[in-house]
Amino acid sequence: MIYESVLLGLQRATHSTLRRLTTALADLNLTASEINALANLTNSELRTVSQLAAATGAKPSTMTSLLDRLEGRDLIMRCGEIDGDRRVVLISLTKSGEAVAKAIRQVVADQEKQALSGLPKEALAGFQQVLQALIEVDHE
Repeated sequence: MIYESVLLGLQRATHSTLRRLTTALADLNLTASEINALANLTNSELRTVSQLAAATGAKPSTMTSLLDRLEGRDLIMRCGEIDGDRRVVLISLTKSGEAVAKAIRQVVADQEKQALSGLPKEALAGFQQVLQALIEVDHE
């Protein structure tokens, strides 16, 4: 099925993908936003709230309660500040958070493989260009 609107097609695909992810990861008892945040954290990289918000497509102001929930479950920790600025907090995964994030990334990889394995590399490259164009509009 070809969609007349790329944005509406992308929105439908996003909702379908989120449903599949939350179903596959139901035993973790995480929301789609929490899954997204954990999938965008790696065990070797510290991120600020703003960096994580940008990576997940969320507003920094909405990240606070999400991070509170993840911290309450011992999946992330707030671990310092940059250049003595207490407003800029660094976030990292805990040991249990690393395991959960790894499981999430594996499910994401499996679902991508299942959905995209039959597509030619050129189609995937074109899709990546479309995604980048849509993201860049937000930064203009």
